[in-house]
Amino acid sequence: MTNKRISSIFFSFAGFILVMVFLAGCSGKKQTGQQTSNNNNSNEPVSIDNETRLLIQDLIDQGDYVNSREFPSLIKASVVKESLGKNILVIDLRSAENYAQGHIKGAVNIRFNDLPLYFESGIKPFEYDKIILVCDDGQISSYTVSLLRLMGYGNVFSMRWGMSSWNRQFAEKSWLSGLSAKFESKLETATNERPVPESMPVLNTGFATGAEISSARFNSLFAEGTDDILISADQVFSNPDKYYIINFERKDKYDDAHIPGAVRYKPNATLGFIPEMSSIPSDETVVMYCGTGHNSGFATAYMRLLGYDARTLQYGNNGFMYDWMVKDAGSLSWLPFSDSDINNFEVVK
Repeated sequence: MTNKRISSIFFSFAGFILVMVFLAGCSGKKQTGQQTSNNNNSNEPVSIDNETRLLIQDLIDQGDYVNSREFPSLIKASVVKESLGKNILVIDLRSAENYAQGHIKGAVNIRFNDLPLYFESGIKPFEYDKIILVCDDGQISSYTVSLLRLMGYGNVFSMRWGMSSWNRQFAEKSWLSGLSAKFESKLETATNERPVPESMPVLNTGFATGAEISSARFNSLFAEGTDDILISADQVFSNPDKYYIINFERKDKYDDAHIPGAVRYKPNATLGFIPEMSSIPSDETVVMYCGTGHNSGFATAYMRLLGYDARTLQYGNNGFMYDWMVKDAGSLSWLPFSDSDINNFEVVK
């Protein structure tokens, strides 16, 4: 795959400073975040292989998307509806069967695995004002948009809540069936500390430049597909100790309640920051979650690009503490999915 590098975006200040510090040798006490005690600080250098360093540098050169104002790139169904007939393209990632049962007028049905070729030779992506990706619940499309944005396609968006927000017939099979409060009694409020920063996954692509390594990693992720991107609340709560669980939310929401053992990592202050990411175990399955699964879907794409075995929790907090979210929605600005998020927009069969 020829990796599109059309972006002319400048360095983010934070990313630039980080890489300079890293290149200088990563010496001194490691910054491990607010939740780590002094006992977990280490003066040992973080072990990062050269390919990982080059990949992170290349992603920063391309605009440091995960730490930009455009992250995450979500768009409401109402905005998509208003834009129909204008200079946009809607890509439906669902199965051919689900697409045939009803889709947005003008939407094209493209398999996830086929997207790189489609963007390279099937369309001229930057001739569109917006390219909107949709799926059943908005989580796979969030994962996909994150990859495409990291590749340099700066006009792609994921439709929030997926087709569930377009018409009730889709919501009944997805979001409305996924809402649950069944694990509220198992939540905790204790702060869980991070491990000592040690290393990040070794990539082993065999390439020598950041652009080549990026291209190889993107090719690999699109070839893998999306079958193991999502993980259910039932799977996680059946054995939380089996996973390294990341709460990707604000501190007040984490403090309100979280999955047993979950460690909080700050949005816009974790991804791409070596002292932060090197505290995430590279030999464990990582489960990332947020309120809705959208933000964690974006973050999971970045984590997998860097070689982590990362999954995003389907429906986020909505999938295990829904009643709690409704109760505290006013004080903590939770986003519980509700009838107000469902439209009655036309579908084409």
